[in-house]
Amino acid sequence: MSTAVSPARPATNHRRIRRFLPPQHGAWAMLLLPYVVGVVLVGPSWPQVPLLGAWLAGYLLSYYAFQAIKSRRLRRFADQLLAYGLVTAPLALTVLFARPAVLWYAPVYAVLLTVNAGYAWRRRERALLNDLAAVAQSCLLVFVLATLSGVPLAEVVPAFLAVMLYLVGTVLYVKTMIRERGDTGYLRLSIGFHVVALIAAAWLDMLLAPVFVLLLARAGILPARRLSPARVGVIETVCCLLVLAVVLIAL
Repeated sequence: MSTAVSPARPATNHRRIRRFLPPQHGAWAMLLLPYVVGVVLVGPSWPQVPLLGAWLAGYLLSYYAFQAIKSRRLRRFADQLLAYGLVTAPLALTVLFARPAVLWYAPVYAVLLTVNAGYAWRRRERALLNDLAAVAQSCLLVFVLATLSGVPLAEVVPAFLAVMLYLVGTVLYVKTMIRERGDTGYLRLSIGFHVVALIAAAWLDMLLAPVFVLLLARAGILPARRLSPARVGVIETVCCLLVLAVVLIAL
């Protein structure tokens, strides 16, 4: 009897785990890139640990909150909301206790999350403005880390801009590879933005120029090729690591 039941247990456990992990693999680079850049620039400190926990748990909490809004079925996601809410709240309070000044960012995040909630309600979470709101939330983490460490915001502005240029460009590029594939309007927008991003990055620091030339090339060349989402993800992971290394060296 035990041999008949045991094969089902791993599958059951796997399904339970998947209920608490969103299928948004590309989001993790967007979440972690600004954090790593900010930590390296301002220097390590203990409040950055609970901030990372609150940041990641808060993302998971918001994902399932928006799923509940989209589906109009709060009870369906009650377990995830409760679990991630219980993790996020004490970690966020720890950060707030360590540096109350980070509360100044709350209104900005509230506005951006309201934008996300509005698109979730209309079931248009793939809209460009919705993605850009998510990018803004991630990039602002560079400023949050500076405030948390008592570093003047002016010192991290170049890094904030470089990361933002990369992530906005990535949103546009990925759309031309998957959901908006074949749309010439999106392709022109993506290439045009990457040209502007290259100029802006070179203005920030010429060391950034080579990697942004590479990003422009991938935005212009790869949409003509039929790449699987997995390959798109691998290429973007490499690009993300290149951007991380160059930003930390240059800025």
